Amino acid sequence: QVHLVESGGGFVQAGDSLTLACAASGRTSSKYSMGWFRQAPGKERQLVTAISWSGLSTYYSNSAKGRFTISRDNATNTIYVQMNKLNPEDTAVYYCAAALAPPTIVLTSTARYTIWGQGTQVTVSS
Repeated sequence: QVHLVESGGGFVQAGDSLTLACAASGRTSSKYSMGWFRQAPGKERQLVTAISWSGLSTYYSNSAKGRFTISRDNATNTIYVQMNKLNPEDTAVYYCAAALAPPTIVLTSTARYTIWGQGTQVTVSS
């Protein structure tokens, strides 16, 4: 089994940047598509960005395009999301998640992600 731990959340001002990290441990020899999800109060959890195991395929939601960048370092089993130009609508708990997938495939279905971290809060003040 894989265990995921997020870090890097915090309280920032609108327009600021923040980088979240997700460290994986355990059975990391398998190939996983990795995603960053977020859930705001009263709203459904939604996929923000995802990356294939190879790193060659990525997905960004419309709200993330042009502002967020996902990356991964398989040598350290860590994925990152750099978030720029944050606005109050980005306020949410951010979760990283893993889904078994072929190395070049990035999964975008929430149901396919079966391993989740505990989440990290991001709050953006106006």
